[in-house]
Amino acid sequence: MLLDFEQPIAALEGKLREMQQLALDSQVDVSEAVAALEAKIKALKKETYANLTRWQRVQLSRHPNRPYTLDYIEGMASKFIELHGDRTVADDKAMVGGFADLDGRSVMFIGQQKGRNTKQRQFRNFGMPNPEGYRKALRLMKLAEKFNKPIVTLIDTPGAFPGLEAEERGQGEAIARNLKEMFLLKVPVICVIIGEGASGGALGIAIGDRVLMLENTWYSVISPESCSSILWRSWDYKEQAAEALKLTATDMMQAKLVDGIVKEPLGGAHTNLPKMIDTLKKTLIKTIDELSAMPTEERISQRIDKFSAMGVVAE
Repeated sequence: MLLDFEQPIAALEGKLREMQQLALDSQVDVSEAVAALEAKIKALKKETYANLTRWQRVQLSRHPNRPYTLDYIEGMASKFIELHGDRTVADDKAMVGGFADLDGRSVMFIGQQKGRNTKQRQFRNFGMPNPEGYRKALRLMKLAEKFNKPIVTLIDTPGAFPGLEAEERGQGEAIARNLKEMFLLKVPVICVIIGEGASGGALGIAIGDRVLMLENTWYSVISPESCSSILWRSWDYKEQAAEALKLTATDMMQAKLVDGIVKEPLGGAHTNLPKMIDTLKKTLIKTIDELSAMPTEERISQRIDKFSAMGVVAE
């Protein structure tokens, strides 16, 4: 799938394939022309992806080939044992989690999971957890705390499920409880936004010692489309809304709402999955080791201070 701003690159890549095929069919030496075109494509890619608008980064974060939570867990870790259920209502398929071995470290992974096709999307509820999903996440966090294991949350959701049944089962309370409990967890907590980070649905598993964002992700109280529909009564102004929301990783770093940006391969995480997984794995290992060396009380105190300072102006 090509996004609109990728069309010029695709056109040049098409010409490159034609040129290479011509060389094979006619035995004509076009190596210089091929090299020149390859250089032009590389330069255009660098220029394009270095100057993406906020809306274009939102589009990249939703690319259908982009890796999801289970892709990262299976790629980074071994011996993953998925744990199910909140012990109250049900097992929410939009929220996954369990223990895994990360390069010799036992880690609790928790994250929202989307689907690749229609059947999977329905099964995973489009990555929108119900209250039982957040209660399952909290149960797993408490289990990790019990056994003194670090927690890594992978965030990728268009929001918590807004259905009537979710509200009846206490969606707001479940998220609020997670926020409270995550502040006080005694183990290292690392939160990574790997795709969409929308509203309380994302925040419900995003209180950590380190909050990281992949380069082409977004994090905001509302999606550009929803913001546009509220302000302009139409989705047609989603690009303007994205600019106004300032929801990219760079924006979040400038606002001191996240602690770091994880570089993606040129073109997005989906263009080179092994490289993306390796980069994230190295970042997580380094961060876990750094946080594990800190005294527990100091780590909790820094976590509380960091979030308490958000939105506060000191004169």
